[in-house]
Amino acid sequence: MEQELQRVIQEYVPGKQVTLAHVIANPDPILYTKLGIQEAGAIGILTLTPTETSIIAADIATKAAEVQLGFLDRFTGSLIIVGDVSAVDIAIHAVNQFLSEKLKFAPAILTRS
Repeated sequence: MEQELQRVIQEYVPGKQVTLAHVIANPDPILYTKLGIQEAGAIGILTLTPTETSIIAADIATKAAEVQLGFLDRFTGSLIIVGDVSAVDIAIHAVNQFLSEKLKFAPAILTRS
């Protein structure tokens, strides 16, 4: 008996939004090792659509606070920043604010762990 194969097509339709804005305060050092980034007091994670917005977000974050870029991927919209907890918090808030006010993005609720 022959089984019918199904083909699934996934379509990606980006909206103008920050889909995740999260601060990990005082993470376990193994996270830095696994991510391949330098240790700091906090890790900030953002995901954005359209994905190229991660470039703009990185610029805003580094100008708003003393944070360093841990990772930026313009193809997935992922951005990781590192710094002390308050700096990462300020940077993510600045990204959310700029994108929502100037570019009319839907901001994400800032979460923390």
